[in-house]
Amino acid sequence: MRHTVNIFFIGDIMGRTGRNAVFEMLPSVKDKYGIDFTIANGENASGGLGMNRKGYEELSRAGVDFFTMGNHTFSKKEIISLFEEGENIVRPANFPANAPGDGSAVINIGSGIKIAVANLIGQVGIEAESTSPFEAALELSEKLSEKTPVIIVDFHAEATSEKEALGYFLDGKVSAVIGTHTHVQTADEKILPSGTGYITDAGRTGAYESVLGLDKDAAIARFTYAKGEKKPPFSVAKGKGQLCGVVLKINTETGKTEEIIRICLSEQ
Repeated sequence: MRHTVNIFFIGDIMGRTGRNAVFEMLPSVKDKYGIDFTIANGENASGGLGMNRKGYEELSRAGVDFFTMGNHTFSKKEIISLFEEGENIVRPANFPANAPGDGSAVINIGSGIKIAVANLIGQVGIEAESTSPFEAALELSEKLSEKTPVIIVDFHAEATSEKEALGYFLDGKVSAVIGTHTHVQTADEKILPSGTGYITDAGRTGAYESVLGLDKDAAIARFTYAKGEKKPPFSVAKGKGQLCGVVLKINTETGKTEEIIRICLSEQ
């Protein structure tokens, strides 16, 4: 049995531009780093809000093995049937208990290796009905560690402080805490004292010249429109794409991260 596994976590995929970037650049990342398993946050994958079946199937063909979600989980109704049919997609575990879908899953990737993926959502500065991510995280880490030491947590949150706090809260309890949602990659990838890999935000996979993956002119208009006027709509940006995320090398016996590499590539 192998003693390490290489996991690539892709930051929030924004619409068609982001999906194209995955098709274009994921193969080279897999080849260069010997990736065994790919996880992506897909909550913005279809039109910038939610993920429909077409987006799910496209990204699966592109090589994504597993999907996490966030505050836009239910923006596309098709997600409910995807939850019912698939075992490779989760939504935040601290959503209300009656919400469709599961907050975690354990996947057997072969060679005797099992990987657990969990999803949580923050409560600071983010509009979503949820319970404490800290309480949910502790419960999940205890439950999942009975099945595998390799546990990846996507923490979809707005506040940097909340993300860092959860990282240290889970240090030594899970393999990695990967922040998503803010769409700007942070340069603070690290291995915490007890072996948990951490980054505040994995970044966006979408248009390079954009405002969080949205058309920059439309975004500016939303900040500058006059009072009394109708708020301008947003639109997903087109053009050259980028692929952002982190590569994790994890010990399959201890569950500790041995290496974390920040990735952000742009289409040529």
